[in-house]
Amino acid sequence: MSQDTIAANRYAKALFEVAREQQRVTQVEQELGHIITVFRNNVELSKLIKHPGIGDDVKIGLIKKIFESDVSKAVLQALLLLIERGREGLLEAFVNAYIKIADASLSQANAIVYTPVSLTQEELSGIAASFGNLTGKHIRVESVIDKSLLGGIKVRIGDRLYDGSLSGKLERLQKSLNQTQAL
Repeated sequence: MSQDTIAANRYAKALFEVAREQQRVTQVEQELGHIITVFRNNVELSKLIKHPGIGDDVKIGLIKKIFESDVSKAVLQALLLLIERGREGLLEAFVNAYIKIADASLSQANAIVYTPVSLTQEELSGIAASFGNLTGKHIRVESVIDKSLLGGIKVRIGDRLYDGSLSGKLERLQKSLNQTQAL
């Protein structure tokens, strides 16, 4: 594990403890998601915050101006602390670490469902319920259309991939046949 990952985890754990004490774990996660979205949608802002030639006071003033009315005091303080300590490059790793900690605490997980066609909300709810029973967690589903799939679905939850796609089944069948012929 890199030093940056370790540092991001420490900051995330500290913010999580504050959020848990205030009973605002989910709200803090949403606020962090909002911050990441703002940075992803504004590349210039991201470059400016990470630029080593720009002073911390300018960065802090800018962050306060942008986020002070949108996020809680705890989230704003965590963001400012990253800047004060020269760790602004860890923002995304920090948010990802917080989400992992919060999800583990709340027995939640995010699932990305890949399908060749769009699914109805009812179908997504069914997938969430099925994988919720499988994992023992509350599953939040995000649907992604992947035209390269011939049929079926792929579901990614964390670092696990559940491949029920037709192309995946064909690949497994081909490997099986190749291994049988090698014997």
